[in-house]
Amino acid sequence: MSDESDLIDLDAYFKRIGYEGARAPTLETLKGIHYAHALTIPFENLNVLAGRPVLLDLPSLQQKLIVEERGGYCFEVNALFVAALRALGFDVTTLIGRVRWKAPEELETNRSHMLSVVDLPEGRFLADVGFGGLTMTGPIPFMTDSEFETPHEPRRLIVQGAGFELQARLGEVWAPIYRFTLEANGPADYEQASWFTSTHPSSIFVQFLIVARPEADRRKTLFNTEYTTRDTDGKAETRQLESVEEVAEVLASHFDILLSDADKEAMLEPHFAGWKAMRQS
Repeated sequence: MSDESDLIDLDAYFKRIGYEGARAPTLETLKGIHYAHALTIPFENLNVLAGRPVLLDLPSLQQKLIVEERGGYCFEVNALFVAALRALGFDVTTLIGRVRWKAPEELETNRSHMLSVVDLPEGRFLADVGFGGLTMTGPIPFMTDSEFETPHEPRRLIVQGAGFELQARLGEVWAPIYRFTLEANGPADYEQASWFTSTHPSSIFVQFLIVARPEADRRKTLFNTEYTTRDTDGKAETRQLESVEEVAEVLASHFDILLSDADKEAMLEPHFAGWKAMRQS
C-alpha cells in the first residue's frame, strides 16, 4: 500500500463517487467526500472468495475501485479515501482497530480494521468509510462520552483501557463497533493484517459473502444468500436468494457490482451450497 498521495487521480476519484464540491482541506469538504464515498463505493469481499490477492498499492486500488467500479473491504476503501484526503492537503493519521461488533466480551479479537483520524482547525475527527453494514457516513469529533449525529445512526467514543471504543446507537442500545489506540500505523501494518484477513481459514471474509452500502434513508447488506434493507428507523426486510444468478442480480441491481460468468464461477459457485445450507441449519 502506498503513501504517495500524489499518485491518485483526484478527478477520476471524484467522478467515481459523484463529488462535485470544494477541494479545500476543510471540515465541510471532509464531510462531503466521506458521505459521497460511503454511499457509492460498496464494501465487498468478492476477490477474497475467489482466492485472488488483495492488492493495496495505490495504482491497484484505483484500477479496482475507480476504473473497474468495484468495491473492497476496509484496507482497500479506506486506503483510497485517505490517499485522496492527503492529496487535498488534509492531515491524516491512519490507525488499526480490533473489531468488537457482535463479539462476546470475553473473546479477544485481532487488529484487523483500518480507520483514520483527521486533524483540522476545529479539532480532531474520526473518519472511516469501510465498516461493512455499519460503515460511517460522516466523520465525528474525536471527543469521548458525547453523542454525535451522523447522516445515519448516532455514534460516540468512550475510553476503553489504554485506548478507545467506537459505538453506534441502534435503537436504545449502544453497540460496540471496534477498539483502537492512537498508535499510527503504516503500509507494512496493513499489508500484514490484510493478508491474514484475506487468507486465514478462520477469517469471516474467507468464509462468507459480505457486501454492504448505505443509501440516504437506509442500509443495504448482502450476507451469503440473505439480502436485507434496513431503514433509518430500524424497519428491516430480508429476502432469501435461491440461486447464484439471484445473488449476481442483487449485486448488479443494488450494489452496482457486475460479475462476468468467470467471476460468478470463481466467487460464488464454490460457496453457494454451503451458504444456503448454513441458512437452513
